[in-house]
Amino acid sequence: MEPMDIVGKSKEDASLPKEFINLISSESNEVCNREEKRTIAPEHVLKALEVLGFGEYIEEVYSAYEQHKIETMHDSLKGGKWSNGAEMTEEEAAAEQQRMFAEARARMNGGAVVPKQPESDPTLES
Repeated sequence: MEPMDIVGKSKEDASLPKEFINLISSESNEVCNREEKRTIAPEHVLKALEVLGFGEYIEEVYSAYEQHKIETMHDSLKGGKWSNGAEMTEEEAAAEQQRMFAEARARMNGGAVVPKQPESDPTLES
């Protein structure tokens, strides 16, 4: 059985020509730049479709985007790809975060472990 997309066609039937993707991507980038943004957002893609004369696709593209957001939110609520199936307490999560920060600091400092500088207590300053 072939994988199905949201409109019931196989992935192979639903694929878009590379030239079309390139055209939409380029125009989306232009829209993004005109708005002085650094990241292409879904709104930029929708505007690009309109500018390029593909307005009849906007509603369907927007529907697919909304469906994607719902599925993504549902996956993250179920634990998503980051979950190992076990729940962490807030304290465990904070400790894990601190451990990862320490590892990242060590990598940035060429593997040397730099002790964290104690924060000064503002009540002790005169």
